[in-house]
Amino acid sequence: MKVTVVGAGNVGATCADVLAYREIANEVVLVDIKEGFAEGKALDIWQKSPINLYDTRTVGVTNDYSKTADSDVVVITSGLPRKPGMTRDDLISTNAGIVQSVTENIVKHSPNAIIIVVSNPLDVMTYAAHITSKLPRTRVMGMAGILDTARYRAFLAEALNVSPKDIQAVLMGGHGDTMVPLPRYTTVGGIPVTELIEEDKLNAIVDRTKNGGGELVKLMGTSAWYAPGSAAAQMVEAIVRDQRRVFPVCVKLEGEYGIDGVYLGVPVILGKNGIEKIIELQLNDEEKQLLETSRGHVKEVMDALDNINAAKA
Repeated sequence: MKVTVVGAGNVGATCADVLAYREIANEVVLVDIKEGFAEGKALDIWQKSPINLYDTRTVGVTNDYSKTADSDVVVITSGLPRKPGMTRDDLISTNAGIVQSVTENIVKHSPNAIIIVVSNPLDVMTYAAHITSKLPRTRVMGMAGILDTARYRAFLAEALNVSPKDIQAVLMGGHGDTMVPLPRYTTVGGIPVTELIEEDKLNAIVDRTKNGGGELVKLMGTSAWYAPGSAAAQMVEAIVRDQRRVFPVCVKLEGEYGIDGVYLGVPVILGKNGIEKIIELQLNDEEKQLLETSRGHVKEVMDALDNINAAKA
């Protein structure tokens, strides 16, 4: 098995490190545009293999996609963070251009690959990769739900003073402050979370989850990388090992939840073919309204990309 990670920054390097450490693939290829950057990260990861006892070979290349040929799974983390003075449309235009170029190169050399997008703005970058790749929607997906769910579960574990291993949860919608946490589907060792924590405390945790990325940026001056990189690696593992794990994943909806043509996070079964099945939950009226709000926000950003592309044409 061969996995490529495009972008050797903090998120990409963390993802590659987790993939190697857990021996999820025989070979992990790191790609970056900065000369020597991916090569250095890959070499560093390989040099700790005798210490942490793993066999996965890590290889770094500078903008040479021929070395990624025949990858089974490709993780795209490329993109720039939003800088002072940069508008939302500037960020969308810049990162969409990067993601589209990367996707073209990936499909050229690995036409059978499954693509996982981590670049931000996540939902619209998944859209950009999907329309560029022309692959089935089951093979192009975005990583956000696993990260958001992990933050939610971590905060709950802290509040309840229990192991995060025992907490199961589902979040839906876009990646950001319109995400839709579902306390009704949150359990602790099989016990509904609503039986274990007061409503106001649970609501505060939900709000903290929605702003989880922003909290880290305020603390560090940059976005997170350990959790996002690990989340992407978990998706790769589910695919490579055909685990059929149930995860919230960003995918193009085609009628599910009454939504068509918008890329949103929903629970899916993830296996060797990518998205094996989209799971439709029976949402109540309040949850449906929250999902609709999230849909509207994501569609607005998708429309912005369409307008940018039309202006360039």
